[in-house]
Amino acid sequence: MKLDPVSLRLFVAVMEESTIAAAASREHLAASAVSRRLADLEDALRVALFTRSNKGTEPTAAAFALLNMARGVLNDLDGIASQMREYGTGVRGHVRVVANISAITQFLPVQLQSFMALHPKVQVQLQEQVSTAIAQSVAENAADIGILNQGQYGERVTLLPYRSDELVLVVPAGHPLARRKAVRLAEALPYDFVGAHPNSAINSQLTRAASEAGLPLRLRMQVTSYDAMCLMVNAGLGVGVMPRGSAGLYLGTLAVRTVTLKEPWAHRQLSLCVRSEESLSSVARLLVDHLRIAADMPANDPAPAAQHSRAQP
Repeated sequence: MKLDPVSLRLFVAVMEESTIAAAASREHLAASAVSRRLADLEDALRVALFTRSNKGTEPTAAAFALLNMARGVLNDLDGIASQMREYGTGVRGHVRVVANISAITQFLPVQLQSFMALHPKVQVQLQEQVSTAIAQSVAENAADIGILNQGQYGERVTLLPYRSDELVLVVPAGHPLARRKAVRLAEALPYDFVGAHPNSAINSQLTRAASEAGLPLRLRMQVTSYDAMCLMVNAGLGVGVMPRGSAGLYLGTLAVRTVTLKEPWAHRQLSLCVRSEESLSSVARLLVDHLRIAADMPANDPAPAAQHSRAQP
């Protein structure tokens, strides 16, 4: 039995797009050609991957089992092709990283810069996701390394120590809480909030903490980035909660203030997420080791980590 990579790629497209028509459009093919490839794949595997009706196609249990394996095979093939194709340009490896906005805004710019200075032949692809999606991407082999909030994400992934951060309250400069050094969340709950992404860990924590305090969380709006949150807070549309390191990027340019949150949950741990340490490619292992070495270093001081990494074989 020979498996065709093109058929596997079309199968993954159908699973990700949910319909043959959408997958065909994405791959610039006729829907009939995609359907024929799926039928050929089912014949080769001797298993039904989809149930077909006048309402469309529905994946079977076998299709979901095949999806992770197909992604792994295609990623390996892409890696071979990419490294060989780009050998002349000096790129000899690539790592797919997914991270939450807290890691991206606070730590990764400096750490990735120092890593890529040490290993210029390694290409790093970075995508922002919320923590639950990050764990799923790593588990399903859609990413090699994730950086997320520490938590319970199931047995399909392994968490490694990374960094800690602190959540603070961000308020307009003229806000009644702006002169306070520290507040409890209950003191901020009477005011409107500018919330983060609906599925973000920060929003989930605020909702849970407000419920425990017996007070409503007055979400006036929700945004998907910290810069948008700070701009809305600056405009007087509410207060927000974000990591102290991320908020610090805006203190010199916007009329906002940070106030310490006197809550135990305001101190968080971020973790590196991998399928397993044994499953890491050599270049992914290089990056994981670099990030772990840098975990105890200040976010604006990559030099110690860089010196340590130079000593690695």
